[in-house]
This record gives sequence, C-alpha cells and structure tokens, in this order.
Amino acid sequence: MTDPTTENEQEVAVVGAGLAGCLLACFLARRGHRVALYERRPDPRTGAAERGRSINLALSERGLDALRRIDLEERAMADALPMRGRMIHPVAGPLDFQPYSRDGDRAINSISRAALNDALLDAAESAPGVKIFFNHRLTGLDPDTGEMRHETPEGTVRVTAPVIIGADGAGSVVRGQLLAAGVLEENLDFLDYGYKELAIPAAHGDFALDPGALHIWPRGTSMMIALPNPDRSFTCTLFWPAGGPAGFASLTSPAAVERHFREHYPDLPPLAPALVEDYLSNPVGRLGTVRCGPWQVNGTVALLGDAAHAIVPFYGQGANCAFEDVAELDRCLAETGDSWRLALPLFEQRRRENTEAIARMALANFVEMRDRVASPWFQLGRRAEHALERALPGVWLSRYELVSFSTMPYARVARRVRRQRLALAGVAAALAAVAVGRVRAGGRVVPTLPHGLKGMGGAPVALRNACPQPGDIPARPAFEDLGVPPRPQGVGGGSGGGAPSFGKMGAPPGGTSWGHLPAEGRGR
Repeated sequence: MTDPTTENEQEVAVVGAGLAGCLLACFLARRGHRVALYERRPDPRTGAAERGRSINLALSERGLDALRRIDLEERAMADALPMRGRMIHPVAGPLDFQPYSRDGDRAINSISRAALNDALLDAAESAPGVKIFFNHRLTGLDPDTGEMRHETPEGTVRVTAPVIIGADGAGSVVRGQLLAAGVLEENLDFLDYGYKELAIPAAHGDFALDPGALHIWPRGTSMMIALPNPDRSFTCTLFWPAGGPAGFASLTSPAAVERHFREHYPDLPPLAPALVEDYLSNPVGRLGTVRCGPWQVNGTVALLGDAAHAIVPFYGQGANCAFEDVAELDRCLAETGDSWRLALPLFEQRRRENTEAIARMALANFVEMRDRVASPWFQLGRRAEHALERALPGVWLSRYELVSFSTMPYARVARRVRRQRLALAGVAAALAAVAVGRVRAGGRVVPTLPHGLKGMGGAPVALRNACPQPGDIPARPAFEDLGVPPRPQGVGGGSGGGAPSFGKMGAPPGGTSWGHLPAEGRGR
C-alpha cells in the first residue's frame, strides 16, 4: 500500500453513505482530500424508504455541533421538530409532561433518518473532490494492500485505496473483513428485546398528539415511543421482549394484536387505523451493543460510528455520537498535519472511553424509560433535580442535560454525575445527623427542605463546594472540550501510542459475534 502519511491528494475510500459516511466525506473534502464514497444500496433519494426500519432520530447538541462546523446545521435541520420533554401515557389517568431541562426551554429534535441522510448526501455530492458510487456492495478487503472488491450490477469491481474508513453501520462489512483477517476482535451483546415501527397519521390535517414532546408509553418490561414528523404524523416504535406472553413472538394474529393494544395501550387504536396491518407487516429489528478493537489497523484502515461502537437507541445518542466521531477525527487530522498513521490511533485513544460511557448510559436509560418514568418517586426525584439546578445554576446539572445539551465528553459526564450524587448523599447524611442530634438534645426538629432547594438563593454551602464548579462547563459548551485524559499506562496499546488491545478493554463475556449470524446480518 502506498504510504499515505502526508498525502492529501490521494483518494480516501469511505464505505457506507449513511449519516456518518456522508458527513465524513464533507469534512474530508473541506480538508482538501479526494473521497470515494461507496454505498451498497441504490441512491435512496430516488426510491421509497425501507418499510419499518427508520427509528426516527433525536438530534441534539453533539450532532448539531458537528453539522455547525461545516455550515450544514440549517440545511439538515430544515424539517426538524423540537421536543422539549417526555409525555408519559399511562394505561389509565391523565398524561404527564416531564420537561428535559429545568426551565423547559431546551429541546432535542425529531428528524427523519431518511430526510437527514438525503440532505447529507446532497452536501457530499456537491463537495469538491467527492465521488459517490451506489450499488457497490463490499465483498472483500485486504487490510495489507488496501484492495477492495465490490459486487455491482455490472459485475465485480476491484479498487485500491491508501486509506479506507468503514462507516457502514452496526452490521459493518468492513469490520467483518478485518475480523476475518485476524486483525480485530469483536463482541456483539444483543438484548432480549426487539423493535417494530407503527404509525399515527395526521388527524384532520393536524397532529393527533402534542408535537412538542417525545411520547412514551412505559409498561414495566416494555414500552412504546412516538416522535413527530413534518407531515403531522408520528412514527411509533415498540420496544418489546422477543419472547414471552407479551413479546413479539406471541402476538401473531389480528385478534391477539387488537386485544393486547386495547388492554395495554388503550389510547393508541383510535389514533392508528392501520395499527394491526402495520404490526403484522413491519419487521422486528434487533437491538444490541457492538464492541470491537482495535478500531484501526496500521493507520490505513479504520472504523467509525456504529461500525466501531453501535449502541442501543435509548438515549437518542447513536447519530449524535457518530457525528461527534467525525468532528474528532477532523480535529486529530488537523493536529497531526493530516497524517493518517498518527491521526487514526489518536482518534481511537480519545474516543474509546467516551463511547463505552454512552453505551452504558444508553442501556441504563432503557430501564428508566420503560420502568421508572411513570413512578411517583421518579417524578419527585426529577423535580428535586430541577430544583437543585435552579438553586445551583451552572454547578448542579442533570445527566440528561449534560448528555443532550452539551458537548462535555461522555466519560466526564459519567464522572461528574457520580460526584454530584456522592455530594448530595453526603449533605443528606449530614442533615440527618444534625436532626438526630437535635432530637437527642431535646430540641424540636421541623422537617423542611434546605433553603437552597426552595428557590435560587441560599444553596447549601457543603453541596456547592462538593459539586463541580461553573467553569467545568461553559454556557455554550464547545466541541474543543473533548480533551480526554491519556489512557493509563499498561492498558492496551503498548509503547508507540498504538490502539489499545480490545482483549483488555473489558468487553462483556457471552456476546454474539457477527461471524455467527447469517450473511445478510452485515450492512452496507
């Protein structure tokens, strides 16, 4: 393979013209690289969307920050709809709106995956030096020579590239080729849950539900969500167990489907006239977490986005995290003078602990969404957390706000939230000790909230001192905040700054390898 260390004019091959691949092509073109973008599908802008496979996106600050850097935010967000909180639908009783931020002014954005992909394809196609090849299905890759083999309607096409980036999704063929070559380890941890899409059409030309919220039907071990669309419809997604009496495998007849929804989702059938048909026709998708390593080989072949670290969709961060990958790779290239051999290992070093952190948070948020959001205790906790945010502005910030409305690295978010909770537990213990002491001394204890939780003033000094200070997170967090501490000595990589060994990254045992799945399990 030709040495690509400092050669901008050589063509970079990007496999996968989905969201991350198109955005990467735009960033690389801005840096002066020529890009060949390969996609197994026909041009999606010329055909109908694949039925039941979209999972609408919730685009938030991390994704917007990446789009903003190449002036694509306005174009990509043309049809986005802001959602300022969750609307909880119980089996019986009134709806409950839970704002995402303490003042209810911040929103995540509902956007069609297909519409965003089309906008990014248009941007990549118009970028200088970018060529897009549709109907090119990757069937072979030699990581030592950079030779790729694609099957096309016209026959087999062989091409060689000095740098190859796999941005071809959770079922990455590039990752599969690296696995087959023995240069990568892979673990796929499936949930015992699947997803299926339904639709709520517009009602008399208007939204049938509040379009300013992400709607959730929490049902203990399962749930449904609904996101608004520009045509005033809603895309609903069921997240149900694969088996069991209330799982996908058990509801196979029209009568069983109707009965189940009338009992567990009674407000849905009147809104969705094609409910039974959609349920029986649309496929069940699988949900899992991809862990693999290393993400790059010899500084010439690499994985990015879901191809490297797919996560479950319950924090709405899959696309946001992939876009953040693209912006960080751009930053690594800038810092290394466009040396791929230096930039790709640096990219992995900076991003790995953050992608591990959001993978864990996404799984935890699934339990919150399906089990806890309808609980009075959970709702009380959220109100207390918003009270703390008002009492300690810039000091106390919820995990959701830090993940969705900042660009603070995910691993730092997890550490910060842990410190906040320890600080709060310490203050609570101190207040309890004071109360017990007063009782023993014969004093009268009047139960009350600390003054700082009642409004904006007088926050408890101990809690304020124990929490991170306002300087830890700027008013409008910048992507430059992505500095991650270097990996501790002895954890993978060895000398020379190479990628850490996946075998030492603590991947959970028992995961299912893509190698054990049918061939159609691998994507673009």
